[in-house]
Amino acid sequence: MKKQQLTDILSAARDGYPDQVTWRRHLHRNPEIAFEEHDTTRFLRDTCRTLGLAERKLTMKTGLLAELRGTRKSPVVAIRTDIDALPVTEQTDLDFASCRPGFMHACGHDMHMATVLGAARILARMADRLPGTVRFLFQPAEEHPPGGARPMIAEGAIEGVAAILGLHVDPHVPTGKIGLRDGVTMASVTDFDLVIHGTGGHAARPQDAVDAIVVASELVGALQTVVSRHTDPINSVAVTFGRIEGGTARNVIADEVRLTGTARSLSAADARRLPKLIKRTADGICRAHGAKATMNLIADYPVLSNSAQINSVLSRNFERLYGKGKIVLTDQVLGGEDFACYQEIIPGAMFRLGIRNRKIGADKPWHSPQFIADERALEIGAALLAAAAIDLLNGGAA
Repeated sequence: MKKQQLTDILSAARDGYPDQVTWRRHLHRNPEIAFEEHDTTRFLRDTCRTLGLAERKLTMKTGLLAELRGTRKSPVVAIRTDIDALPVTEQTDLDFASCRPGFMHACGHDMHMATVLGAARILARMADRLPGTVRFLFQPAEEHPPGGARPMIAEGAIEGVAAILGLHVDPHVPTGKIGLRDGVTMASVTDFDLVIHGTGGHAARPQDAVDAIVVASELVGALQTVVSRHTDPINSVAVTFGRIEGGTARNVIADEVRLTGTARSLSAADARRLPKLIKRTADGICRAHGAKATMNLIADYPVLSNSAQINSVLSRNFERLYGKGKIVLTDQVLGGEDFACYQEIIPGAMFRLGIRNRKIGADKPWHSPQFIADERALEIGAALLAAAAIDLLNGGAA
């Protein structure tokens, strides 16, 4: 990329920063949860039209596809952001805190949207120099399995796309830096429900019943052996239950218990095996007690694995824009991201945008009701996405 282009990107990013802050604060003030992002989608649509982007119609009720065509129709590079909030009650003193009790952008998706809109603003100013098309994916329901990525893919979101870029704000990375890692970065997600079917009865006559609560209690402990005895200890795997529901009264033996769980792995092979191992263990425990188990798979996000070639485009352009020594190695985590669904089909990379600033309290973890982001990162993320998209359109990952 020519030096003048980099200078133009930095200048446009600075000019657009006030708009980014305005967009971000509006979105933060008005959060909406998965597949309910109607106002958010309308705001994004109106903003994209103002920026000169062309909308591609979706049958989905929320979410948006918008394109910026340069001097040629192809190649096509995609930039994705998630748009949903969380069912969290905000506990910050921000003057633009959520005005919708019980809902909050506690994972930074408001920052993601404002960053991507900022990149669109920069690229729109340079449309006469874009050798291809940039497609913007405003995806619903990242936080709620089975997620919004696959429905977007079914709508044709990545048809003809050569590469896809994504980002996630990171409160562990200082503002002014980004995090990158080649290959596996985030875990597969297998969300599942197990229903234990026993036989109800009187608490005083357990011999006449099959106590689903007792069976479920044993099963929770037994399923930890899936991690400790049925997967390679070198690999990171976790099986967690977040909810147990069953029973009606203290003197009634429960005939049914529902376990809500999630299994995570950094190994694609383990991810494929985990549902079978969980079901086999559940069937065995239930059979021993005369009960039955039904397993329902809710979601199966794949392992998120970043393309080394696209990461090199991100790192090269970040250093061109902001100098060397500001890229950190992202840790592998057992958190999941349905951005990985796009990466199953086309090359892609998700970078971590640093937002950590203890002076303003921007050091709380994702999903915390005290989550705060340093807005200075907006300009940085937008400039990087714009520069990387131009580089990719010019064959920078070849």
